[in-house]
Amino acid sequence: MDHFTTDDGERIHLTITGDGPPLILLHGWTASHRDWHPFMDDFNARHRVFRWDARAHGGHALRSATPVTVERMAQDLAQLIERYALDGATVVGHSMGALTLWQYLRDVGAARLSRLVFIDQSPRLLTGPGWAKGIYGDFDAARNAAFMRDLKADFAEAVLRLVADGHNPAARLRYAENGEAMQSARRRLASFAAGPLIDCWASLAAADYRDVLKTITLPTLLIYGGASNFYGTDVAHHVRDSIPNALLHIYDDVDHAPHLWQRERFVGDVLAFVGGASAQ
Repeated sequence: MDHFTTDDGERIHLTITGDGPPLILLHGWTASHRDWHPFMDDFNARHRVFRWDARAHGGHALRSATPVTVERMAQDLAQLIERYALDGATVVGHSMGALTLWQYLRDVGAARLSRLVFIDQSPRLLTGPGWAKGIYGDFDAARNAAFMRDLKADFAEAVLRLVADGHNPAARLRYAENGEAMQSARRRLASFAAGPLIDCWASLAAADYRDVLKTITLPTLLIYGGASNFYGTDVAHHVRDSIPNALLHIYDDVDHAPHLWQRERFVGDVLAFVGGASAQ
């Protein structure tokens, strides 16, 4: 992997491949640049692709004492764009990556970007009075506090249960069956330094980007799972209705990672959108 060093001395690992207009891919919480591997042949053929491991992710130990927050990751994104002069970039954000991109738009603006893609995310994770479009539809501050305690007690198991306890029956079954894939995921999660990732979660859970959505004027593509672990399709429609002229695709019967379940469709949707299809 390549890397760049941020202004606080953190070393951000990334891979740079392909040739063409810049495409930046931002992964979800506890994930890494590897999540984008299935799409690289197609994306590399048309784009210079930047995939990072966000700070504290990908198994990379932190070098700085800076707390891992969504605000700091948005600064890292700004410094990535500046470091490689990625004017006119398209940015794709899945889950935490979507939150990072919304924070970037709040803090920096959209002047250096051309198009945006958000995958299966709510602008506010926690539910509360007047807001039921967060995690599960009923994940309030008390449930989040309990989840934070679970993370500190057994990080890997808490993350796996968060995925399993949601709306998707197949995810619940996979967790109950505890097959090799589930055991492998548990081992991977257990290998991470939990503290920085818990700090990161606390920041994500505190964020609220509902005000940012209505300010977005760039062409925007939304891709949501019709059987998302965390969100009903009402969340997808809310985000679409809040962003002027956003284009929404709901991938039926797949979970919080719709791009991984319907890979060919995802590649086709993104390349058509970035290639000039207007968001109508």
